[in-house]
Amino acid sequence: MHSASPALPATRRQCMLPSSNVSAAPHFVPAAYGLAAVLAWGTSDFLGGYATRRANAFLFTAVVNIGGLLLVGTLASASHASFPSGRSAAWVLAGGISGGAALAIFFRALSSGRMGLTAPVAAVLSAAIPTFLSMFTEGLPGRIPVLGFVVAATGLWLITRSEDGSTPEGIGLAVVAGIGFAGFYLCVRQADDASALWIASLTRIGGLIITGLIVLLYGKFRDITATGVRWGVLTGCIDSVGTILFVRASQTGRLDEAVFISSLYPAVTVLLARLFLKERFTRWRFVGLLAALAAVPMIAAQ
Repeated sequence: MHSASPALPATRRQCMLPSSNVSAAPHFVPAAYGLAAVLAWGTSDFLGGYATRRANAFLFTAVVNIGGLLLVGTLASASHASFPSGRSAAWVLAGGISGGAALAIFFRALSSGRMGLTAPVAAVLSAAIPTFLSMFTEGLPGRIPVLGFVVAATGLWLITRSEDGSTPEGIGLAVVAGIGFAGFYLCVRQADDASALWIASLTRIGGLIITGLIVLLYGKFRDITATGVRWGVLTGCIDSVGTILFVRASQTGRLDEAVFISSLYPAVTVLLARLFLKERFTRWRFVGLLAALAAVPMIAAQ
């Protein structure tokens, strides 16, 4: 749960842009990448959560990593982009291990509870930890982005809140997954401007290492059907595309903004769960979804 061409000199980049868009274009780009990551990750999480209702979560996630690695590894090799430095590769592998374990736990949370509740819980934690750390290292953003963070957090809380006061099944697993995803965000950021395709490939390798070891340890080799394998490969490809888009969002903008925009993926997961699984969609949850989506342009504003 990410190859860039050499940067042009500033004068040349400006000559290639209309004068009215010179200041707006750079900040629109990370927001666009982040929104595209929202669509990819929200879709892959829905597919993964649904498929793990009939499969072992770690075995399924190992298949997800294999499917994603086949796609992004092929693209990275074909792009002829420079391989990351040893330091960057080590950080990305660590992020892949953290994110790979978190993804398996997250799929289990989605399959054991209601997607409309567990997905936002993981998103809030995974966004909050790197966002606050980024504010300490990169400084506070402008007033409008800060307001956007507040609106987004409020929206995610409204999506998450339980109507009867009980703690829904899967919430504890979602909390653990959220912490693991935060580790993924922070580690991947250390790769700086390395190729997004190689970063995505290395995260898949890290994820495959941790999930593969757990599968080998417990011997859960047959807890998945042929259909589950096909869904796992598809989920891995979509999830890897989301990773590439997130990396580009963090490389072209601030980490806190990239994380917060990308963390709105539960909106897609919740909508898909409502459409295909007929999960109950309360009025307040709908308001929360609108608030979370409305926060995106505010976070992207200068």
